[in-house]
Amino acid sequence: MLSKKMEGALNGQINNEMYSAYLYSAMSADCAFKGLKGFANWFMVQYHEEMLHAMKFYEYVIKMGGKVKLLPIKEPPAEFKSPMDMFTKTLAHEQFITKCISELVELAVKEKDHATEVFLQWYVTEQTEEEENDNDIIAQLKLIGSDTAALYLLDKEKAARMTTVPTDFSKGVEAAMKAAGGA
Repeated sequence: MLSKKMEGALNGQINNEMYSAYLYSAMSADCAFKGLKGFANWFMVQYHEEMLHAMKFYEYVIKMGGKVKLLPIKEPPAEFKSPMDMFTKTLAHEQFITKCISELVELAVKEKDHATEVFLQWYVTEQTEEEENDNDIIAQLKLIGSDTAALYLLDKEKAARMTTVPTDFSKGVEAAMKAAGGA
């Protein structure tokens, strides 16, 4: 059973994850509008990952006897200056999410909620990967600088990214992950 404080914090994180999906969807749309279809694809894959993260929290709250309360999702920016601007903002956002996950872990420890502490370890590992991916792309964009031919090649490379997470959660996250090959 979740404490009311932990339930509220987890509901807040569902909102954070939904906002992440919303933000990456906006970035994908901006890239598509600008003809950067590879980056649009990369951000759409990221959207699907964030929806998985949100749904894992959603189902966990229910599984632990809590009540899910969906909060309003703030509007993300609609336009970005460049891929570097997007990935700089993406890294900053993922660092914010990492901080939020760390605060949830600290709350779980304080509340002596060992089940939630264990559940959150998946997110701790995931956030390390998220920040590493963003840092790698930022490093590539720094190398490219204003070379449009190199940007074109990087955009083509990002078009190859495929979602490895399920997108249908109607039977639950765990069932969807199993059906998708254990993502």
